[in-house]
Amino acid sequence: MDPVARLRPAIGSPFQIVLLACSFALAGYAGVRLLAGDWFGVALWFVGAALLHDLVLLPLYAVLDRAVVRGFDVAGRRTWTGYVRVPAAFSGLLLLVWFPLISGRVDRRYRSAAGLSADGFPARWLLITAVLFGVSALLLALRLRRETKRGPRPSSE
Repeated sequence: MDPVARLRPAIGSPFQIVLLACSFALAGYAGVRLLAGDWFGVALWFVGAALLHDLVLLPLYAVLDRAVVRGFDVAGRRTWTGYVRVPAAFSGLLLLVWFPLISGRVDRRYRSAAGLSADGFPARWLLITAVLFGVSALLLALRLRRETKRGPRPSSE
């Protein structure tokens, strides 16, 4: 067997290799541009964000998730857990990404860079969160309606 054919399952197709090389080049370019101004501040931000996530946020949302699962277990409705997890995860992700604007901590900086006010971000985040949970509740209601029409599914337990 030829050596290239033997390596193909391990390294992938030539297209995958070119695509991976391009993504590394793009990430390298972004890293050089990002670190050009204040490399120490950026490195400190990355380390601080990793520590904040691993030491504070991860235990916090693990405890909250465990409480939701336990609550639905007690009610005998464990399958409903996803109807809370999914909108909560999307809402939390939006809060994490847009936290500086939602909290109002960078209002002047945002205004000078974008020429726009950051006043509406908290209300928009709350509105998006309400819509996410509302859609989730609607999907749960539709599921329950469908189950009552044809009877509950047999449990696999």
